[in-house]
Amino acid sequence: MIKHIVFWKLKSEAEGATAAENAKKLNFLFKSLKEKVPELLSIESGKNFNPTDAAWDYALYTAFHTREDLDRYQVHPEHLKVGEFLRKVVSDRSVVDYEIE
Repeated sequence: MIKHIVFWKLKSEAEGATAAENAKKLNFLFKSLKEKVPELLSIESGKNFNPTDAAWDYALYTAFHTREDLDRYQVHPEHLKVGEFLRKVVSDRSVVDYEIE
C-alpha cells in the first residue's frame, strides 16, 4: 500500500479569490478525482484549522495499491488539471510518499 501526503501554503489571495475560497475549490477538485482516476483507492483533503505557525494551510492524503499506480495518478490528465490550479494559488509545498509493507 502506498500513501501520498501533500501539504501546501496557500496565497492569501489568488485567482480573484481568498485562500479560504480557493481551499473550498480545492476540496471540490480533489473529491472529483476519486471518480476519474481508477488507481486512486482513497482521497481526503481539507483546510487546516490549527493556528500554529508550524502548520500548513491545506493537506491532501491519498492511497494507492502500488508505486506504479501513484505514478499513473501523477500524470493522469484530471490530476494535471488540478495541478494547474494549485500552481496558481499556492506559495509552498511539501510531500511525503511511503509504503506500508
